[in-house]
Amino acid sequence: MEEETLTEPKNETRKCKKEINSSEIFELILKFLQILITQTLAKRIISMALIAASVPDVRVSELTGLSDRSVRSLRKALENGGTNSLFEVGGGGKQSRLVGVEPTIIDEINTGNYSSRQQIADMVYEKHGIKMSLTSVSKLLKKTVSNG
Repeated sequence: MEEETLTEPKNETRKCKKEINSSEIFELILKFLQILITQTLAKRIISMALIAASVPDVRVSELTGLSDRSVRSLRKALENGGTNSLFEVGGGGKQSRLVGVEPTIIDEINTGNYSSRQQIADMVYEKHGIKMSLTSVSKLLKKTVSNG
């Protein structure tokens, strides 16, 4: 059995043809991450790496586009170990009133004979006690069509 000897890699420095500043590097990383995840999550991940590298909050904010307040709260969350909530992105706004009954409304629309948005809105009010605008009915119909 022959013994192999491991040698240390040579410390060679490569010279780049073009110098890239940190904001250009950030933009490249952000574009790559956006292929995989949302822009908000990409910015949070990059911010976490910058915070871990002891980059000042102001510079993190400049590079990522996050507000100073967001960077401070991100830093506090990292210091306290509460990283689970950092990867949740809320949709904003209030929740739809149709959340629990939407599938039954869609089934009724598919099986019933409704020729106008007003008839659908009236049916929802009669059966579920929920007032819907004609715009909301249109959005529901659009969602129904896009889901097949």
